[in-house]
Amino acid sequence: MWSEWRTSSRSNGGGACVELARSVEVVRVRDSKNAGGPVLGFSAHAASAFFSSLKRG
Repeated sequence: MWSEWRTSSRSNGGGACVELARSVEVVRVRDSKNAGGPVLGFSAHAASAFFSSLKRG
């Protein structure tokens, strides 16, 4: 089952954000300004590694 789309708690509401939805195995990402547009999908493992690397800088 997919979670609801959510925006980062660090979003400032300026419209330059991405939204995430996830299931057990896949994380979906879309542009918050274009909810009907393209959606990227990543394995949960790949998404976790990517976000961890962002946090480390």
